[in-house]
Amino acid sequence: MASLMEELFTALEGEKEIYEQLIPISEKKTGVLIRGELKELEEVTQEEQRLIEKASALGRKREDVIANIGVVLNKDAATLDLSTLAELMGKQPEEKERLVQLHDSLKGIMKRLVEINEKNKNLIENSLEMIEFNMNFIQSTRMSPGVNNYDRNATSKYSAGYSPGAFDAKQ
Repeated sequence: MASLMEELFTALEGEKEIYEQLIPISEKKTGVLIRGELKELEEVTQEEQRLIEKASALGRKREDVIANIGVVLNKDAATLDLSTLAELMGKQPEEKERLVQLHDSLKGIMKRLVEINEKNKNLIENSLEMIEFNMNFIQSTRMSPGVNNYDRNATSKYSAGYSPGAFDAKQ
């Protein structure tokens, strides 16, 4: 059981470290989105994706270790989370405290990441709305007759796009 707990701590500390690295990257992404720098956005997103892949691998390892702990404790792995594990560690106060600290730390980091990602999501949605507005505007200008011949009284000199002389010939 002790080796399983060490594996769990290793996985959790690795996840914590990666998520801590993601915070400044996500904040940088916010600035990049505001400035609209597509090349830098691509670079930041690639770096972010690389870290997320590492975190996913550690997450799978953590789930496997928790499943093994469930087998040892004769508990259903689906019901075992970090809080439940901490409660089960009553006779091992040092491991319990370490687990509680890691859990609380991860919760705080994840909360911060969710806030930043929500802000980034809103920025992306606003950008998409602006792009859609611009595309609709461009489309509508292509479909309009394009007559901008106004006199001083703000009335059109020619009606419906016809210029004088278009039908000059007497019949």
